[in-house]
Amino acid sequence: MRIAIVGCGYVANFYLKTLALYPELQLLGVIDRDQDRVAKFAAHYAVPQYRSLDELLADPQVDLVVNLTNPGSHFAVSKACLEAGKHVYSEKPLALSMVDARELVAIAAKNGVHIASAPSRILAETAQTMWKALREKVIGNPYLVYAEMDDGLLHRMPYKKWNNELGTPWPYQDEFETGCTLEHAGYVVSLLTAFFGPIKTVTATASVRVPDKETDVALAVQAPDFSLACLQFASGMVARITCSIVAPADHSIRIFGSDGILCTDDIWHPRSPVYIRRSIRIRRRTIPLSWKRRYPLVGPPAALARAQVRRLNGKKVDYCLGIVELAAAIEQQRPCRLSADYCLHHDEVVLAIHNATENGSVYHVTTTFNPIDPMPWAK
Repeated sequence: MRIAIVGCGYVANFYLKTLALYPELQLLGVIDRDQDRVAKFAAHYAVPQYRSLDELLADPQVDLVVNLTNPGSHFAVSKACLEAGKHVYSEKPLALSMVDARELVAIAAKNGVHIASAPSRILAETAQTMWKALREKVIGNPYLVYAEMDDGLLHRMPYKKWNNELGTPWPYQDEFETGCTLEHAGYVVSLLTAFFGPIKTVTATASVRVPDKETDVALAVQAPDFSLACLQFASGMVARITCSIVAPADHSIRIFGSDGILCTDDIWHPRSPVYIRRSIRIRRRTIPLSWKRRYPLVGPPAALARAQVRRLNGKKVDYCLGIVELAAAIEQQRPCRLSADYCLHHDEVVLAIHNATENGSVYHVTTTFNPIDPMPWAK
């Protein structure tokens, strides 16, 4: 699969760190609206550089475009690529409004091409292990989910000093203006929908706890920095999700079942250990045991070797998993695990949580998707 990358900012460096793991992906070139940045990026990784997006889209060799632009540009760039007959893999979110997200999916369907978006953690070891444990009913019947996606007082951290190895700064203004819910809630939502199916209703609240973020750059949008949502699934499952850049860092997820608790301490980490906690009954109370048993992680045959390479990007994350899955689905003419409908559903749910400051109350989800398959090595 011949690919091209649009956007050579902070996150693009992480994608290139693991791209070498996949010889089936051939990078034809890169482009960025900042000419100095793209020149530096192209020189560092020894890859060709397109002079413009139009030149990239006119290249008949490009099969798939990886959209790594800032969130505000996702829609326009993805739309141009789809209309040019290119498959698209986009960083999250798919779009900043449901109108735009629906339009992208419609254009893809009309032109016979595919669109998918991050996050792709459902394809990694921790998520697949938890899913396997649920299918094996190691905690009996699952009743309830508690999930956290908190990152601490981000505005008090030295974020202006966060640079990747090329010296590209972390795009803090985009992050603050997009908001932590649109940036991070998808990590949880995409896993839970794979586990339990489509979401029926979202009951949420969101607010801005730190209006100015104490930056010296005026923020055009005061995005919520805290959100709380209760998700009701069509299958009957219920999940509570919190997301903030205020509360202390916590990326844990706990699934409560009739025979115990399935949990991990960091759902963001693709190889976070998975645990089972049992409960005992003492008089009138049922108390979870303090000790927990580790449930064996499942993984592809090359997982150990890939884990070694992942250390190069400092986050131990294989950012190319979603691109590889999309490319493989296209080549094999099979449904993609990160299908357009699956990604559209996540976008709607996350937007419903993010917009709860205005909409409030109960939001009835309008999208759905067909069940996806576990990875072959996790069955």
